[in-house]
Amino acid sequence: MNFYLLIIVGLILFEYLFNVLVEILNLRHAKTEIPGEFKGVYDAEKYAQSQQYLKDNTRFDLFTSTLMIPITVAFILLGGFGVVDEFARSSGRGMIWTGLIFAGILIIASQIIQVPFSIYSTFVLEERYGFNKTKPLTFIADQLKSLVLTLVLGGVIFAGILWFFSRAGSWAWLYSWLAVTLVQFILIYVAPVFIMPLFNKFTPLEDGELKEAISSYADKQGFTLKGIFKMDGSKRSTKTNAYFTGFGRWRRIVLFDTLIEKHSIEELVGVLAHEVGHYKLKHIQKHIMSSVLSSGLMFFILSLFITQPGLYQAFSVDSADVGGYPPIYAGMLFFGFLYTPISMILSIYENRASRRHEYQADAYAVNTSGHKQSFIQGLKRLSVDNLSNLTPHPLKVFLEYSHPPILARIQAIRKA
Repeated sequence: MNFYLLIIVGLILFEYLFNVLVEILNLRHAKTEIPGEFKGVYDAEKYAQSQQYLKDNTRFDLFTSTLMIPITVAFILLGGFGVVDEFARSSGRGMIWTGLIFAGILIIASQIIQVPFSIYSTFVLEERYGFNKTKPLTFIADQLKSLVLTLVLGGVIFAGILWFFSRAGSWAWLYSWLAVTLVQFILIYVAPVFIMPLFNKFTPLEDGELKEAISSYADKQGFTLKGIFKMDGSKRSTKTNAYFTGFGRWRRIVLFDTLIEKHSIEELVGVLAHEVGHYKLKHIQKHIMSSVLSSGLMFFILSLFITQPGLYQAFSVDSADVGGYPPIYAGMLFFGFLYTPISMILSIYENRASRRHEYQADAYAVNTSGHKQSFIQGLKRLSVDNLSNLTPHPLKVFLEYSHPPILARIQAIRKA
């Protein structure tokens, strides 16, 4: 049997079984008794609901992955990729156009397969717990917009990478890395202005006590904003959130309308202070740099495997030339399976750094806003509003959490 095929199938199965183990441990680690910190914030009924929400979502995720694993493995073993490749080659186009057809078919098929799971998650699970506000037409529009953006933006980037790998020889990975990095920086500025508004409505925060409090805090910190915006998060969910986006004169704070409705002014200023802390402490720049370095490593390793005939044979794809070039478009997708363990290791490192940054941003928020108790209360409300798991298993946190568990954050704030 093909060596690459053994490794890839083995990685797929290992990742699945390991994920099942982590999720089971996480479920068993959940505490039925309300943690002391949340007594008086969570009532017994609401806390029991949060535990059931965790169970239902975990079971659904495990059901989804259990169903998709045999489909994926069967598609590989039965030569599904080879069939798609033959169809793409039958167009008689060059390597780049053939690659776009090949990738486009797989992306559309994947999107179609995921739609029933998304429907169940949105209109059954989220509806059951009072979160869902998405209308069927909004859901359909979201799916179509996401697909079009993926095909257009992804297609342009994919075509550029294929061009470099077909023309630039051994330095193709470097040129591809630089090009993708440039696109990432452009999107940082373009996305808040042109892409995000395709999905949500952003309106400047109206004049009043909240805007004055936020502007006053930002001025004291020397933090210039393009604007403070309210986003219609209630269009899709009752969950609450806030985020910072953009750079330079385009930087802005976005508050979900659901967040504004459920939190006091002092709590909202604390949320803003936390986001300002990320900027002031250069966490965003560090995250971008980490992402850039990770993509550089990925492209370099890709360049080592992209010409290996065995990689194509593992997926029943002919490694013969397409218009004078090897089917690099297929090799790039297949490489993703091999890159899984490296990606996992990098994500663990990045999540660990992110958790450390969250602690630092919390400390910054408390020190600069002067409202420690209000900030803690705001964190508690966010957890209750979103039915967050208060007691995740340490292994789950280590592998997947970009934010520390809420109880750990509160404990660190109290000690500061």
